[in-house]
This record gives sequence, structure tokens and C-alpha cells, in this order.
Amino acid sequence: MKKIKVLAMGGTISAHHDNRTDLRNYVSGHYTGEDLVQAIPEIQEVANVTIEQLSNVSSTLINSTHWLALKENIEKSLNDEDYDGIVITHGTNTLEETAYFLHLTVNTTKPIILTGAQRPFSGLSSDVDLNLLNAVRVASADISCGKGVLVVLNDQISCARDVSKTNTYRLETFQSGELGYLGFIDPDQTVQFYRAPIRKHTNKSEFSTLKIDKLPTVDIVYSYAGATGTMIEALINANVDGIVMAGTGAGRCSDAEEIALQKARKKGIQVVMGSRVGSGRVVSIEQYKYLEAPTADNLSTQKARILLMLALLKYEDYAEIQKVFDTY
Repeated sequence: MKKIKVLAMGGTISAHHDNRTDLRNYVSGHYTGEDLVQAIPEIQEVANVTIEQLSNVSSTLINSTHWLALKENIEKSLNDEDYDGIVITHGTNTLEETAYFLHLTVNTTKPIILTGAQRPFSGLSSDVDLNLLNAVRVASADISCGKGVLVVLNDQISCARDVSKTNTYRLETFQSGELGYLGFIDPDQTVQFYRAPIRKHTNKSEFSTLKIDKLPTVDIVYSYAGATGTMIEALINANVDGIVMAGTGAGRCSDAEEIALQKARKKGIQVVMGSRVGSGRVVSIEQYKYLEAPTADNLSTQKARILLMLALLKYEDYAEIQKVFDTY
């Protein structure tokens, strides 16, 4: 049997409400990782599982300090303690961000799986049991090695780079849009992959060998009709290191925002042009070339933020940062 470590972080998967039909007003952090694994005896038929509780909070409270501690714990568990794989239970609100950070920074080829739930453990028809069991199945499968960090919910296996939460309450919330799922866990309890990630990740990532003590400050600005640039001005005054634009359409912004971005660039703040649309690439256009602002490819703005944070640890030149976005 494979040796799998479950790292429990909290979220809806750990939540409780006395009313089984209340799937709204539950409180995260009621159940521990140990509680969940003990309640699903089938898990121990799949792998030899041990549990470590790292936090027990809503994922709205997760930040880069948690990411760095998680990366360190995972690398120690996989490299020094010789675990075969990792499962992380996590709130779904920011699960995709934690997953992508680990996808870029953990130096391993072993499986790392993030899972969560849309309904609390106490809820009627909760998705906790099967999501956690399936995550352990994927972490235990040899075929999962070398595919980077994976997100497993609703019988679906997704790449950390591509996946996003797309619905507030539905069980099928985690989608990868036009890029699709990597695979599935089917009723015969087998793990089936149909494609693999192409962009660099984990042990192939240049960021997996960095010693990271602190990440640069990068914020996201959401563009809209009539945007004044006030948010950009505020971030300039706050001395941030980078700004990711969630631009309209193919990464456009208002005239007022463009003027504010000029000020940001003159102050040395790196800008990345992304889109609020949700799918499709953002590519360089003549209008903004003078800003020397890399484009985010097809990354969501929340993931472009993470990649820019890491890129700024190594690069100042915008052309080098653009290469990073073209590679990851």
C-alpha cells in the first residue's frame, strides 16, 4: 500500500451546521482531518494514510504565509519522510490559488492532490466523503506521478494551472474551460487520465529550487466601463511591487487606467495585462507596448498574480518576465 499524507487546512470540507439542510450558514473548522479520515474507513483500504492538521480555517483567510509553510511541509514529507503522495484538504474559495503556487514551487514528481467540498460534512448529500476518498485514490496511483499538482473534486481530475472555481454552490464548480479535465475517477474505482500538462511545473519549474522567505506584493485591478484609475493610483501610493490588470476583452483598459499605469511603470511597478473574460489568451498589442507590460497568456488574473510574484523574485526586465508567462 502507498504511504499518503493528508494535510488538513480547513474549509467547507471541515464545516458543520446542526441543520443538515442548511448548506449556507455552516462554520468551517469544526471537523479535523482526523475526524474526516476516521469517518471514511474506505480510505484505509486504498492507502496507508497519516494526517497532519496545518490549519482549520476558511480558505478566504489563506495567504502567502500559509503557502510557504505548506511548500516546506510537502517537500519534507515527500523527500525526507518518504511519503508516496500528498492530499491537501482545503476550502474551495482559494483552492485554485494554493494549488497553482505549489504547482510552480514544489520540487517533486510525486502526486500532490488538493480537494475540498461544496457542501459541509454535516450536510445532506455532502460531497466530502467521495471527494476525499477519490483524492487519496489519485494520490496513490502511479499514473499520477509527474503531472504536477492536481485538483480532484466531483470525480474529475484537473490541472492546477488550468482549473477555476466557476459556481458558488454547484458540485461541478471546478472547471478548466476550453482546456478540459485531465481525467476522471470512474465507478469502477480506477483513475483514468486522458491528457497531461504541457507547461512547466514542479521539478521542471525554475521556481522549485528557489529559497523563498517572502513573496513580493502584487495586487489585481478589475477594469470596467468608465474605470477612473483610482485603484491603480492607490496601489502606486501603497508601494506595491506589481499590478495585474483584469482588463476588458482581450486585456484592454480605459484611458484613465492607461494614464495611471504609465505612472506605475515610471515608479518601477511591474504591470501584467490580463483579462476578466475567463478564457482565451491575452497577447501584446501596439497600443500598450510602450508600457513594457507582459501579457498573461490564458492564465486567470488570480493565477497571473501568483506567477508575477514568483517572477519578480528573479527578474526585473519585462522581456524576461514575458518569457516566464510564455513558459508556465
